[in-house]
Amino acid sequence: MAKPNYAFEKRQKELAKKKKKEEKRLQKLKSPESTDASEANASETDGDTTD
Repeated sequence: MAKPNYAFEKRQKELAKKKKKEEKRLQKLKSPESTDASEANASETDGDTTD
């Protein structure tokens, strides 16, 4: 039986992680405008209720 190539498996796993991380980073760059506005409105209304 052939010996498993663990280095290849590790490299493939690392590449998959890198790709997923990059996709998340790009997604975060696209959407901050819409999410920041909604979070700012929510925090403003929360602060008003404590008065």
